[in-house]
Amino acid sequence: MKDSYTKKWITDNSIEIVEEYEDGVLTLRSLHYQLVSRGMTNDVQHYKRVVKAMIDARWDEKISFEKFSDLDREMDGMTKYEETNLQDAITEAKEAMTAWMSYYNKNRWENQQVYLEVFIEKKALQGVFSRVCRKFDVALGACKGYPSLTFLHETAQRFKRAVSNGKSPVIIYFGDYDPSGEDIPRSIVENLSRFGVEVELKRVALMEHQVIAWKLPPAPAKLTDSRTAAWEGLGQVELDAVKPEKLIQMCENEIKELFDDELYSDLIAQENEEKTEYKIELQKYVNTLKEE
Repeated sequence: MKDSYTKKWITDNSIEIVEEYEDGVLTLRSLHYQLVSRGMTNDVQHYKRVVKAMIDARWDEKISFEKFSDLDREMDGMTKYEETNLQDAITEAKEAMTAWMSYYNKNRWENQQVYLEVFIEKKALQGVFSRVCRKFDVALGACKGYPSLTFLHETAQRFKRAVSNGKSPVIIYFGDYDPSGEDIPRSIVENLSRFGVEVELKRVALMEHQVIAWKLPPAPAKLTDSRTAAWEGLGQVELDAVKPEKLIQMCENEIKELFDDELYSDLIAQENEEKTEYKIELQKYVNTLKEE
């Protein structure tokens, strides 16, 4: 059946939407949800239209290839082949040494009472959350659904080290609104407890009251999910349905709520006192290199 959501409608509206974001923030799924907020139906067929239209729009140079994030298919590392230039290397080394002479920072969380990590259900949204997590020096982990035992074991080891240093572990969690999305936080806490770590998990999104308040379009919960039969929710809503700027703000607010600014002020005062000694000791070391 034909409708008004043609390739031209999708492309024109998408061009307006993507102009509001930096490269690598939006996923195709989050773009789809923003088009849904403009009238498009939230179903598989319309999502496929969006994917096809965005393929053509990028080949036609209407939207840049760098605009969308696809971290699930991201390469790990790079193959370096450029010829090394000695003078460039010397210049870079001098710049690095100059930077190190003036660079001294205490770890933002070292005198905080909590040890914090942010968990998200989908790796595809890592580009949205990575900016705010880097800003506040907080670890970010993508569970990719129910996290594997390997992921949880490594998490437990980090938390145990934090506890041994007097910290209370806290996880800020963002996931879908659906049967599994509601159950994953329970599973994380339960399995970490089996590893010997008690952790506080704050599920920030996506919640039923948010779905209602923000008028997010639900789809039928997946029948393939064994938890669907006993679930009494409104329907499935993916975290991607929330605008990236809202997710970023929510994450920042939660981090700030857990961060003690008074303790941080004490840390900065200590940092400023230690900077002088840091520079003096580095200068002494550089002088010994000259003598050699």
